[in-house]
Amino acid sequence: MTTRVLIADDHAAIRAGLRMLLETSGDIEVIGEASDGDQAVRMTAEHRPDVVLMDIRMPGTDGIDATGRICTAGDSRVLILTTFDIDDYIFSALRAGASGFMLKTASAAELISAVTAVSRGDAALAPEVTRRVIDQFAHRPDGSADVQRGPVERQDISELTEREREVLATLGAGLSNAEIASALFIGETTVKTHVSRVLSKLGLRSRLQAAIAARENGLTFRPGESD
Repeated sequence: MTTRVLIADDHAAIRAGLRMLLETSGDIEVIGEASDGDQAVRMTAEHRPDVVLMDIRMPGTDGIDATGRICTAGDSRVLILTTFDIDDYIFSALRAGASGFMLKTASAAELISAVTAVSRGDAALAPEVTRRVIDQFAHRPDGSADVQRGPVERQDISELTEREREVLATLGAGLSNAEIASALFIGETTVKTHVSRVLSKLGLRSRLQAAIAARENGLTFRPGESD
């Protein structure tokens, strides 16, 4: 299946380079380009791409606010592509519902892999990066995600079933859908159903937010613990 992508970046040369890079895969179609956040939101609502490849710093509505609006609408998944390393911009983007982030220094293969992963509902972070993001996000001394978006509220997981808690724990460990299926001895379709229910019950927009919730609630997953 072809993955439909919208590129949002305020530099035309970067957009052109990303389009050429992504379309070399043969499985990715760039359906449009946006030069700012407002345009990205409008084009996402109109074309409903599978993935929006979103820059953070853009004139007018920035990538963080645009990500929140797109993820709230639920039409597409957002992958942040930035020149900035892990910082408050990234944490804000994750709270807004981004499915992951990559640096603009990523190789063509890494970027294509990330876009493909996000399109199928996985997070686009290497496990070691996932842990770094989650640990810094969930264990700040002041208990806040950033000064603009206020305190991080611990999610109430009391309504989750035992299996859903187990799935939440695997998300906290940074596992993909395929890895969860293998670890829990269930099918990938079943995994997607459980992940969707977990997100819905907790009012979350992405599996990265679910991973943070797992860490905040002390849920851990160790292979071999499942029945």
